[in-house]
Amino acid sequence: MKINQFNDSETKIRNRNLTPQQQLTNAYTQEGVIVNSFYNNKCLNDIYDTLIISNDTTMPKQLNKYENTDKKLLPISGIAVGVMGILALATAFVKRNAKINLKIPDYKKLPATTRNVALNEETHQALYQMIQSPNQKTILAGAGVLTLTVMAFMGKTFFDGFKEVWVKKREADIQKKLQENLIDVETQSFSGKMQIVRSMLAKYAIEFNKYLDNNITKPDFSGQPTFTGNKDKLKQHKNMFGYFMLGLGTAASIVGLAFVSMRNLSKGRMHIEKYIKDTKTLISDIAAKSNKDTMQEDKLKLKHLLRVVDANPQEIRQSLKNLNWNKEDVEGFIKEAAEEIQTSTTKVNAAMGGDGTPKPSFYSHVDDYRAFFYNWLLDTKNPQFKQLFFGITGLTALGYGGKLLGDAVKEVQVKKLNADTELDLQKRLVSTELRNFKSKKDAAIQPLVLEFYRQVDAGKSKEELKIMAENILFEIKNGAPFVYS
Repeated sequence: MKINQFNDSETKIRNRNLTPQQQLTNAYTQEGVIVNSFYNNKCLNDIYDTLIISNDTTMPKQLNKYENTDKKLLPISGIAVGVMGILALATAFVKRNAKINLKIPDYKKLPATTRNVALNEETHQALYQMIQSPNQKTILAGAGVLTLTVMAFMGKTFFDGFKEVWVKKREADIQKKLQENLIDVETQSFSGKMQIVRSMLAKYAIEFNKYLDNNITKPDFSGQPTFTGNKDKLKQHKNMFGYFMLGLGTAASIVGLAFVSMRNLSKGRMHIEKYIKDTKTLISDIAAKSNKDTMQEDKLKLKHLLRVVDANPQEIRQSLKNLNWNKEDVEGFIKEAAEEIQTSTTKVNAAMGGDGTPKPSFYSHVDDYRAFFYNWLLDTKNPQFKQLFFGITGLTALGYGGKLLGDAVKEVQVKKLNADTELDLQKRLVSTELRNFKSKKDAAIQPLVLEFYRQVDAGKSKEELKIMAENILFEIKNGAPFVYS
């Protein structure tokens, strides 16, 4: 059930910290106030004129319009067909990949990879050691790590809970202080609205009384609001001109930046071409000076430089035409360099990716304070393992505790500042809310006042004008927007 049916800022402020039952009770109270404000003992004929009820009004035709629901199964059918279509596309991809794999040369194929299983958690590493090499030391060290893990988890749980409880208590104190300070703000808003209503009643009572005494004069419309259509059109034209200039400037900026980008790319291409030309000259120089004594060293240099210029087999042969090696060495080197440059992939370092065998491998890379406890339990006679464990564990605990304390203090301070900001905002919004209330009251009353002036100009009797004036004053006092206590 929707409880908060009123959207004015005063109601939102009041309902922010109320329980659902309090909000429900508050909503019923407001509904009762509105109903009681409009209730009267007039007969139905008078109600017809007061509420402008028409006897010819009927219900809209769309109220009972029938909606065709025969197409509701189409989405289900579409999903089923779509899933099967995706499956068919996947199998077609597998079929094409198998066909490509038969034709592609070996040096273009993707290399085989080893599945490297990383044991990054100390508990996983300890359990792996217990399974791989079960002995007294590994079992004792693994049990110790698991025990320390449980202790650390329970301690973390306790301190996290303590922090949340402490922050919640401070938040309750902050909210209580905020609500107490908001009492004055709500009082200012409420009293201001009541003062606006009383001021409008006094103003229009004096105004209407001018036309109800014995010296009735013609109405004065000088104080009534005037239309500013021409000004709005002029402002609209100015906005359109501003948008046009903004679009023109944006387009010019895009064209200019595109020109600068193309010029930069052109200059960059010139630099690259010069670098490639210089590299090819260097390759020719090395080839001309190379001999049997420097052949192995020159091979490494030439391969690197040929990869830099991404030379094809013809370019490689042209660049190495001055080599002073045996014909077999030259041909073998050209073939070897061309294959290396054209090969799409290379093998990963064995220390990182294994030897390429497509089987799982295990390695441990642990960044955890419990690793030092495990090492100490494996060799309790080593005092440095003990010092490392207590030192790093203590530092970790102090770091976590400091962070926990800092976060708790930060959250409380942020909540305090947010509460002060909320209070300051509500204080500044009082004038805004009162202007909003006054504007809405004027929007509701002005048409009635203009109608009163028109009836005065039409020559209605004082008795009828008096009834109209009373109804307008009643609307000012009890009509929307409403004031709630």
